[in-house]
Amino acid sequence: MLFDLSFMPDLAQEERQRAVKELDLRSLAHLGDAVFELYERQRQILEQSTVRKLHDKVVGRVNSKEQARLLLALKPHLTEEENDIVRRARNLKAGIRRNVEQATLRQATAFEALIGFLYLTDETRLRLLLDMTT
Repeated sequence: MLFDLSFMPDLAQEERQRAVKELDLRSLAHLGDAVFELYERQRQILEQSTVRKLHDKVVGRVNSKEQARLLLALKPHLTEEENDIVRRARNLKAGIRRNVEQATLRQATAFEALIGFLYLTDETRLRLLLDMTT
């Protein structure tokens, strides 16, 4: 993807993971949201379609309800470390959005934080989990 090992390149893998774990979970979720949307855009672009249809398909996948559903589907496949990130992010106070329950927002934030964490620490694992969501 974009960063590979260029994020904190002077650090060994274990040190990088430790440093990323210390980042604010909301920041990881912010990054994870962008990474997941880019993944979906790349995946959808392979289907020859109009830009409007591509956009609609991406929006259908990059939203709180769908991300909460995807997290539940991935849960049995997560490592202990990944589950810890999910648990901590899910416990963050969620914002308020109309038509979306707090529990759903918290699950979506946890999904996004997991994606952001893996993007910065283990892109191979990230790709494996994202491919499970299709």
